[in-house]
This record gives sequence, structure tokens and C-alpha cells, in this order.
Amino acid sequence: MLNILLVDDDVEFSDVICHIVEFLGHNINTATSLKEAHQWFENNTFDHVLLDFMLPDGSGLHLLDHLKMIGQSPKVTLISGHPSVKGILAEMCEPNVSHLLKPLQREDLELVLNGPKKTVKKAKSAAITHHFDTLIGESALMQQLYTMIERVAKTNANVMLMGESGAGKEVVAQAIHNASKCEGPLVASNCGALSKELIGSELFGHEKGAFTGAIARKEGVFEQADGGTLFLDEVTEMPIDMQPNLLRVLETKKVTRVGGNRELPVNCRVISATNRSLTDLAQNNILREDIYFRLAVFPIDIPTLRERKEDIPLLAKAFLGQLNDENGTAFAWTNEQLKELQTYDWPGNVRELRHAIHRAFIMSDPQTSTITLPDNLESPFSRVNTQPEDKQVSAGQTIEEVEKELIHATLDKVQGNKTLAAQMLGISTKTLYNRLNAYGGIGEYK
Repeated sequence: MLNILLVDDDVEFSDVICHIVEFLGHNINTATSLKEAHQWFENNTFDHVLLDFMLPDGSGLHLLDHLKMIGQSPKVTLISGHPSVKGILAEMCEPNVSHLLKPLQREDLELVLNGPKKTVKKAKSAAITHHFDTLIGESALMQQLYTMIERVAKTNANVMLMGESGAGKEVVAQAIHNASKCEGPLVASNCGALSKELIGSELFGHEKGAFTGAIARKEGVFEQADGGTLFLDEVTEMPIDMQPNLLRVLETKKVTRVGGNRELPVNCRVISATNRSLTDLAQNNILREDIYFRLAVFPIDIPTLRERKEDIPLLAKAFLGQLNDENGTAFAWTNEQLKELQTYDWPGNVRELRHAIHRAFIMSDPQTSTITLPDNLESPFSRVNTQPEDKQVSAGQTIEEVEKELIHATLDKVQGNKTLAAQMLGISTKTLYNRLNAYGGIGEYK
């Protein structure tokens, strides 16, 4: 049984976390500010501190400094509501400080408080688990993803996968399909690769003679995926005037082939994917709102590779093992090489990592078992694809400077909407106003 202190000014969030922690068999006390947290530590010791990044009277990082000053060293898990915060915190904090993103699930807390389940430890250390026969990774973010896949697989809800290019959206679609154990096939179609003239035929099929070149009847991907899963990649690149036709199929579960006049029933789960942000979708008239709500019944954000660097050695071993099997070689990684792979941010995500390993494999001498990494891991697209949000922090910045940059960047992204910014940051609107007042920047966002 652990003695835990939760420091967070969101009362509703704290109530939920307290119930979960008590269910897990631990004692928990709460503080809503840095001042209250300091008071708790005057006469108490704690095994673990769940610490919000932004508090009404300062940054949660100040509590870490206070704990060092008073000579206490509990385990600390920082909690934030913005994905870009994690990369910043990882550079500013010691390795034993873990991080979680809101909203939290029971599994998240169980993992940081109790550690991995014993059944996981019994697995052979050399074995690489392919979750749902496709996904590799044992990080906390991937465990969250596995939980979401398991839950949605038990339903027939449509899923929208959101994430950067190369993060593995099609692999996640395959994992959902596998977990669903449906009888039909997984059929994939790239909406961004089709012309406006052909997309109707691709999705809904056509009758013979429907247009020039239609020399035979063709089933569309909705019909092909009957009883299974339809994966619509780059769905946000579909022409806006074609989207009402897709909406009708999603609502009625019936298609009419191009050039036909008969409605045909279709029964498949639709998994769509996009690398665009929700803000981009909403502001730039890219995807109709009614289409979004039909496609994103269950949205899933796929973590970037730089957010789960602890998975890189597993992925590297798996990719190299596959190349060895295909070519009859026996290359192996050294610990130093795996660490080098982990230090790079991989803006192209898993796709870029796989490409770099394939390139290194080709460069290596097949008469040896030594893999040869290139001097520079950067691809020609690295500078273009690098996310500026994760590059704002630099050595020597104070906690206040990093927090101020994050708040202003978030407010700029949502055009000054403080309610939405507070939600993205995982703090209350009151706390956001307090921090803006402290920085003297509230006038910029009236």
C-alpha cells in the first residue's frame, strides 16, 4: 500500500483519481496548490506524488525543487493535458520522473503506481510481442493504445485515427480489424490518391457503361469490405463536394453504384485516418462536421515515435530481425547503436526508423554480424517534418519561460479562446487566467 499525494486544482478530476487510487488499494491525500503541497510535506512523507504541471500559484516543477531542498525523494508522476508538454518535461526533469497525459485511465495509474503486471514479467526477455499480431511497443502510451483497441474492437463503432505521417495508422487499423475477429476482409483505400472523377467509382463501384472506360461492372470498396473493415486513409483529402455521398452511405448503410439505380446494403466498420489536426479540420473547411461525427465515433490519437522512445530498441530489433530472415544474414545491434537510435527524434516516425534501418542493413558487410549506422540519421525530409512545438525548449530556460511559451503557443493556436486553451493544457480556466496575470500577458488575449 502506497501513501500518495495528488496535487491538482481540478476538483472533479481529483475526485475521479482518488476513487481509482483507493480502488487500487492505496492511501491518497490531495492539494490544490503548491502552498498546500508544501504544507503536506511539513509533517508527512509520501511514496508517490501525482503532480499537475500547471497550478494556480506556479508550475508543478517548483515542487520538485522544494522536495530536493527538504531532502525528500518520492516518486513523481507529472500530469499535463497537452502532448507537446511531455517532450519539454522529459528534457527538464530527471529520468525517474514519469509523465502522463490527461484524460487518465485506470490502467495509466495502475502502471505508474503498481508497475507492470507480474504476468508480463514472465515473458521471455528476448521475445518481441506483436500485439494484435501487428503492433510493437511496451511503453505506457502504447499500453493506452492497446486498451482503446481492445475496447472499440468489441463494438461496431467507426474509428478515426489521428496522428503524424509515418506513425503507423494503417498498422493500427489492421490491429483493430484483427481484434474485432470479424469474418470479412480488411479493405484499404487511399482517398488522397484518387481523382475527383474516380473516387465515386472506387468507393461505391460502377455499372458497365457508366462512363467512358467502364467496360465491366465493378464493386466499390464498401461492397468489398462487407462483413469486415474498410480503411479510408487520408479521408480528409476527399473533395468536399463528394463528402455528402459518403455521409449518405454512413447513415443508411447502403450504396448505389455510379450509373446504377439500385441501393445495395453494406455492412462494415469504417476506420478512417488523417494526419491533420482537429483545429485544421474545423477551421479550413476540410471535412464536413456531420461527416466527422459519423467517422469519429471513437477517435484515437496515435503517439509519435519521439513520445515513446523506450520502444525504439524493440522496433529496431524487430525490423532488423525481419531483414535477417529475408536475406539469410545474422546482423545484431550493439547497445551503443540502440542508444544512438533513441537519441534521434524521428520526425518521420516509425516509417523513417524502418527506412533508416533498411539503409543501414544495405550498407553493412554481409560477411560480419556488425550493422553499420550512417554518420547522420537525418533524412532529406527531417527539417521539414520536425515539429516546432517540441523544439521550443532550450538549455538555460527557466520553468516560468517554458510555461509561458507553452501557454502563449496554445492560445495562438486556438485564436485566444481561453476555455479551449485551458482544456488543451489540462488546467482550469481560472488557473489559466492566474498564470496570464502572473506573466502580464492577459491583455493580449482579451
